[in-house]
Amino acid sequence: MRKAWVFAAILLISISVSLGGNGNRPKVLILGFDGFDPKIARSLMAEGRLPNFQRLAEMGSFSELETSIPPQSPVAWSNFITGMNPGGHGIYDFIARDPKTYMPYLSTTVTEDAKRKLKLGKWLIPLSRAQVKLLRHGKAFWEILEDYGIPTVVLRVPSNFPPSGTKTRSLSGMGTPDILGTYGTFSFYTTKPYVITEETGGRIYIVDNFDDKVETEIVGPPNTFVEGSPDARIPMTIYLDPDYPVAKIVIEDTGLILNEKEWSDWVTLRFKMIPFVTVQGIVRFYLKSVRPDFELYMSPIQIDPRAPALPISTPPDYSKELAKAIGTFYTQGIAEETWALNEGRLNEDEFLQQIEFVFDQTKKMLDYELDRFKWGLLYCYFSTSDPLQHMFWRFRDPMHPMYDPELAKRYGKTIEFYYTRLDSVLGHAMDRVGPDATVIVLSDHGFTSYRRNFHLDTWLYKNGYLALKDEFRQESGEFFENVDWSGTKAYALGINCLYINQIGRETEGIVSPGPEKEHLLDELRNKLLAIVDPETGEHVIAQVYKAEDCFTGECVDEAPDLVIGYNSGYRGSWETALGKVTRTLITDNMKAWSGDHCMAKEVIPGVLFTSKPITNPRPALYDLAPTILGEFEIPPLPEMVGSDLFPRAIEPS
Repeated sequence: MRKAWVFAAILLISISVSLGGNGNRPKVLILGFDGFDPKIARSLMAEGRLPNFQRLAEMGSFSELETSIPPQSPVAWSNFITGMNPGGHGIYDFIARDPKTYMPYLSTTVTEDAKRKLKLGKWLIPLSRAQVKLLRHGKAFWEILEDYGIPTVVLRVPSNFPPSGTKTRSLSGMGTPDILGTYGTFSFYTTKPYVITEETGGRIYIVDNFDDKVETEIVGPPNTFVEGSPDARIPMTIYLDPDYPVAKIVIEDTGLILNEKEWSDWVTLRFKMIPFVTVQGIVRFYLKSVRPDFELYMSPIQIDPRAPALPISTPPDYSKELAKAIGTFYTQGIAEETWALNEGRLNEDEFLQQIEFVFDQTKKMLDYELDRFKWGLLYCYFSTSDPLQHMFWRFRDPMHPMYDPELAKRYGKTIEFYYTRLDSVLGHAMDRVGPDATVIVLSDHGFTSYRRNFHLDTWLYKNGYLALKDEFRQESGEFFENVDWSGTKAYALGINCLYINQIGRETEGIVSPGPEKEHLLDELRNKLLAIVDPETGEHVIAQVYKAEDCFTGECVDEAPDLVIGYNSGYRGSWETALGKVTRTLITDNMKAWSGDHCMAKEVIPGVLFTSKPITNPRPALYDLAPTILGEFEIPPLPEMVGSDLFPRAIEPS
């Protein structure tokens, strides 16, 4: 009888394992720490300040990770997602261009408006809904896992808006817009007069204070239901306490009281488009000053995860589930408000407070999913290390033109402090998943100083490769507004990309494909590599990559002809990114945005930590997708150019 009971117990355990227990089913945890730099990591590990990274390295491996060409976040994370290089997934820069019009567009996502509308009085009723389309080609590794029935969770991975897949629980990351359709437009209300009322990344509203009362409005998304698509607006009234540094903000039927130097919690905004149609967003306010000048900062208006106006999660209700579990959260892909610091609307302390909001919400998301992580794959992306290094690198580089020794005493170790915070996140997650889980930590690139701007379109103009209609001006505004295409052989758009004005591809192309183009490419490459900054004596450009040498796949025809890999200390200017010709070729970078990674890939590799040893001494981002699939004994897709970092006996399909 006892033997029968033992046999029955064994049978029940076997059934439990086959139906719902873990058994030997793989458990893979991946943490993406954007911009985590190997030089800083090694230094802190040597000091004993990253014990959990050290523990993971001793369990398996720690290596530099080859980044993408160019090493921009949407490009790099697309390599990771698809196991392909940009020639396969089609993302080459934050900005792409239409060769028929030379006009730029955001590279990862396009919105296709409803084509037909029915006019009912003053209202325009769409007969079909506008669609948001992800432009990244290729199959994401989690979509392959879905096909094999592997449970997956993907939190905030970049280059995934709208999120791909169906069964995966996912929340979109970098590339997700605010409710205005931008990468983040803040609002700043003030009684202090300014010369301009609009600036990069935000809008300034000059308001009047009558008897401690400010009446203004919140400008929302275009109302496409009305002819001309005017901006939807919500009235806002602010009452200033006559005796204390306090204000009451009233928005329709919502009122909140803020002390000076205080952030609000999330405030819900409802923009009425037509009867029974409302677009809902969320914002945070920061009361910067009550007197002598009133100053109120409003964050970019986020897509509300509780009622998303655009698709930000799979399944569609997953964002609502997360909001219910952890509270309302930032949905904008680049949630840290870097441009507010760049333009001086937030100071360093205020920016760090906002950074902490984002960091805290990501930890809560991770914990929520760790609570129910039994097997399969869990990926979580932490963005904080990237914007923090962009904005605070000037405090650790005495050679940077924005270096301030007094501020450096206060903020010079902030970057390292957040590396230790990420170490704590890693240790907590490793303890939660247990020793049998495969743990992978990676970054998409490293970081270095960005001291000087190089204006690539200006160089092309000064060297006879780009022509202007009005030569007297010696410059051109954004989007090539003064460029004479009939005399232009090459032009730059985006941070790292250079294009030949090619016959048959560009509408007004003048360079023939074949020998003429190849000769021009070689000539440009040689001249660019020879550029020396007269102020420093340093070479500006470390590498120039030809498309044919580094890109493979079905999207090669969309590639830039040359990718410019800048040296440490230099970067393509913000003006170059938007096709602008300036009068000066090289200028000091006088923005808080002082660190960067849009250089040569050899200058800023990422990191790879794994709980298993790897055999490849030079792993690359596109090796991760085949490696992840290999953990579940799934062969890589034929189009994947990466290889499994953990050797196994699996034949490609």
